[in-house]
Amino acid sequence: MKLEEAITKRIYALCEQNSISPNKLATLSGLPAGSIKSIFYGKSKNPGTRTILDMCQALNITLFDFFNDDLFKDIELEGTY
Repeated sequence: MKLEEAITKRIYALCEQNSISPNKLATLSGLPAGSIKSIFYGKSKNPGTRTILDMCQALNITLFDFFNDDLFKDIELEGTY
């Protein structure tokens, strides 16, 4: 699995767990709705750490909590360069 796919899946799962939509996440995080949607729909190939941090803060979790998931334990995880 590619890293950006894992990040997208994790954000999607967190939104489902918290019963919030991509638009609500955008509002809570102060990020443009278009940025969130581009991550959700796979158009963003490399969401930045600041973007992930902003989303984590909106979800009241740490970066550790975000990445402490089985999605990121795969040693075959690939990044896009």
